[in-house]
Amino acid sequence: MNEILLGVDPREQSIPALVWAADEAVRRGLALRLVVVVPPAHEGLWYDAQANQSALRIRAESAMANAEDLVRELHGGLRTATERVNGVPATVLRDMAAHATLVVVGSRRLGRAAEMFSESSVVVPLTARADCPVVVVRAPEHPAVHPSTLVVGVDGSDSARAAVAFAVEEAILREARLRAVWVWPPSVLAREDLDEGLAERRRLLADSVAGWSERYPDVAISQELLRGHPVEQLALASRESLALIVGRRGRGGYSGMRLGSTVHGLLHRAMCPVITIPRPQHEGRTGWPAWADRSRSSTTDRPRPGDPLGTGAR
Repeated sequence: MNEILLGVDPREQSIPALVWAADEAVRRGLALRLVVVVPPAHEGLWYDAQANQSALRIRAESAMANAEDLVRELHGGLRTATERVNGVPATVLRDMAAHATLVVVGSRRLGRAAEMFSESSVVVPLTARADCPVVVVRAPEHPAVHPSTLVVGVDGSDSARAAVAFAVEEAILREARLRAVWVWPPSVLAREDLDEGLAERRRLLADSVAGWSERYPDVAISQELLRGHPVEQLALASRESLALIVGRRGRGGYSGMRLGSTVHGLLHRAMCPVITIPRPQHEGRTGWPAWADRSRSSTTDRPRPGDPLGTGAR
């Protein structure tokens, strides 16, 4: 499906997430699907559980109506669909992500224990397991900063290369510049040859973004090698960014392992929306990760998402 999926929280709707999702749907020429998931009730007594479930359904309907009204106010011509589903929110959204171009959610700023073990946790399990990019809007983007800038974290992995590809898409859509940042943590186990290490990482960073500037000369791509803790340095870079784009490295284990410590830390500390890109399992028709082929924009006068050759409409 050619749509962006927005998770509407019946308890605490994130306005920044809704605005981000609606704006992105317009940029990409896609439909916006608003989904509210009513979680199961677990009270000990049947009538308590029924009353709580009824209250959650009423709250969900109200949240959905408010979300629809705001979307219409922002973009009257945007194609939208709504859906109310019963189930565990993270599981429902993860399953629906298999057919979406992007999934967008807000953040309740849960503590780490609640993130890992609470059934109401959405951000970590969804980001760790979704088959498409996930956008977590914990803090709004910074559109007043000029020039408009996106930051992509690079480390030489397959998921980081997929993150660069997505970041170039986003930079084209937004007419923004792109900062490709490689953070090199200081070694605590062995003495390093600093000059040799810097040269090697500069080479790897250049390889990670090679070809994109030549393919799209209008996109300004800078390369930055920083020393320090990846979460700290990328969080600092996010302070003046429209979005921070990072790859998801893990495959197995529990959610935190699948995310990787850097992504998990950035979900807490980044000062702009965080876009997490899954490791590509196979390539789609265009040579990009398969999820990239789900995005087809009606705009034909510029390269489209999922169309790295800029060939226009199919």
